[in-house]
Amino acid sequence: MNEKEDVLDNGPFFHGTKAELKIGDLLEPQHLSNYQDKKSNYIYFTATLDAAKWGAELAKSKSKERIYIVEPLGKFDNDPNLTNKRFSGNPTRSYRSKSPLKIIAELGSWERHSDEEINHMLSSLKKLSEEGKNVIYD
Repeated sequence: MNEKEDVLDNGPFFHGTKAELKIGDLLEPQHLSNYQDKKSNYIYFTATLDAAKWGAELAKSKSKERIYIVEPLGKFDNDPNLTNKRFSGNPTRSYRSKSPLKIIAELGSWERHSDEEINHMLSSLKKLSEEGKNVIYD
């Protein structure tokens, strides 16, 4: 866990995905990214349910959307892909770590974004990709 003086956020922390995991499993970096065709150097997580929902809804897979409550097992930093880049500050409370995240629990139920909101987000991401602006600093 982060040293007390280094803590950016006390959580709770969430990870949205379509992967089926069990309590106690570890999420680790160096696995294929849900958003790019490469291995990710970091594991990403958030302290807001809304950002976790987007993670689950936008992940590449036909599997069930899931949101896990996670515990960072090492130091973590603000996610530079969102912090002060797409949003001023870190309103999504999004973070990344090179250390594992431990699955503490799975949210049993949560309300998805509307199909309209999801389609709008997918269209926006497609446009960014077409413009070459979908860079993820990993």
